[in-house]
Amino acid sequence: MKSRSKQLASPMPSSAERSGRFTLKVALWLLDNSRLGDKPQVKHLAGRLLKRPAREGVVVAQSRLGQMLCRDCGSARDRRIGHDLLRQAARAGDCRAQVEYARACRASAPEQARSWLELAAGKGSQEARRLLRQWFGH
Repeated sequence: MKSRSKQLASPMPSSAERSGRFTLKVALWLLDNSRLGDKPQVKHLAGRLLKRPAREGVVVAQSRLGQMLCRDCGSARDRRIGHDLLRQAARAGDCRAQVEYARACRASAPEQARSWLELAAGKGSQEARRLLRQWFGH
């Protein structure tokens, strides 16, 4: 009988990939930490850490950086970039981004906001259901 050797289907991640995942985890930990997450310096650092993964298409990074830029930045340019990141993450299926993008669209495109909330509610988002009832009487 012949012995067949199996090759590994996925090679070991490169050090750059491991480093990118580590910086993403650190950024998310900083933002989710109850003592640190609201401090402007921490948000600034987390934003810098999220920038590269967001550019590389990591959906959770796009979602969280988009939320930060829309909520916490004063410049119109940053809000526009945040809006674009939220839209990308929402299209990729991120429920949190769908709700936040709906908030961003509400004033200028209420029907678009409704459709994003309906998508998020379909995935089980209680916040989306609450906003649908509050904004549209669903």
